[in-house]
Amino acid sequence: MLKLDYDRLSRLLIETGEITPGPVKWGKVKSCSAGLLRVSGFDYPIGFGAEISSEDGRNIGAEVVGFDGAMTTLAPFDEHAAIRVDALVKPMANAAEIDVGSGLIGRIIDPLGNPMDDMEPIIAESGWPLMGRKSNIIHRGRITEPLDVGVQSINALLPLGCGQRVAVVAGSGVGKTVLMQQLSSSSQADVIIVGLIGERAREVSDFITASRNSGIAKKMVIVAVPANHSPILRIKAAQRAAAIAEYFRDQGKNILLMIDSLTRVAHAQREIGLAAGEPPTIKGYPPSAIALIPQLLERAGRDTVSGGSITAIYTVLADGDDLDDPIVDAARAIADGHIILSRELAEQGVYPAIDIGKSISRVAQDIIGRDHAAALQNFRSLWSCYAENRDLISMGAYRAGSDDLLDQAIARRYDQLEFMKQAVNEKVSRSRSVEKLVREYGE
Repeated sequence: MLKLDYDRLSRLLIETGEITPGPVKWGKVKSCSAGLLRVSGFDYPIGFGAEISSEDGRNIGAEVVGFDGAMTTLAPFDEHAAIRVDALVKPMANAAEIDVGSGLIGRIIDPLGNPMDDMEPIIAESGWPLMGRKSNIIHRGRITEPLDVGVQSINALLPLGCGQRVAVVAGSGVGKTVLMQQLSSSSQADVIIVGLIGERAREVSDFITASRNSGIAKKMVIVAVPANHSPILRIKAAQRAAAIAEYFRDQGKNILLMIDSLTRVAHAQREIGLAAGEPPTIKGYPPSAIALIPQLLERAGRDTVSGGSITAIYTVLADGDDLDDPIVDAARAIADGHIILSRELAEQGVYPAIDIGKSISRVAQDIIGRDHAAALQNFRSLWSCYAENRDLISMGAYRAGSDDLLDQAIARRYDQLEFMKQAVNEKVSRSRSVEKLVREYGE
């Protein structure tokens, strides 16, 4: 009788697409350590999905994250579920593919694709691999078209291009999320994908409200998971956001992908990696946490086959304002530019508090004209000269007339700070930004 039930269940799971044909391998939970489950008899590869029967009658989702001898290590989506020893574990082969389609636009979903906005169910039009589809590297197009982001200091001094990947780096409370809201509200992208990863629930609510008030929410897809959810869900939220962006890019659309924050994704992978037995490296990050950064960032860019592009902006939290943090360093190494926000400028009332001397756009020379490039270089020279001699100026040790460039930097410091300032709800076009820069700092 047991054999008959097993076979019937196997055929049913195959017919419904929950598993692929072949022998079904059921597992049993044997132990739990640091939020991860050790399961026997569950011989499936890393990334494979599973469902665990809990004591309260629910099926708890999980994912294979490693192995410990003959045991398979699973990360449950609900760390507080009532799961006991010998709980049954069944495979879910379709967990590696997500539902996508135009029905996602204007919606707010969780890491598993379930709607969070109390609206009608989302009807899928197609499927897309959660980890993306491999593409030929020669189909990655060059970045030659400038992007208007509505922020004067970025349009003029850190020009961005369609398909560029940018890291916005700052310590806590310096304005990363607010800048992200400002950039999204000014975007001309066809679809905006936002991943709110590991943020406070209040910030998620504030971002959604601001998006609706600005009218941009109608072309936005928000994937949200707050900080108190399991680490595997935080990682899957970022992967789902990237996968949705890839799907729309494959249709030839220009996409703006925003992940806030990349550091929270790395923290989630650190929790899982350390619990699974990986050796810690710098600041306790295991190798898998560092490796996750390029896996996410490399999914953005232009595609010459479809003609679409993914312009990606990733916020990166510099723990303790440390710009040499391993996650900050990894993001800067892969991204096509980085924007550093300064706590010192924020305290002076400069918003956005961008430190131009430490920020860079690696594609700037490919998308700007000669006059723009000359004015940009003059602005940066004055900014850097003042920053290098700030201590001398503050102590009164510098004598006017000793250095012509420093004299100009001191004289124009106030004007430069005024050029950087912009109200949160204000939009300044790229043409106006460049015109003002060339007029004030051109040769």
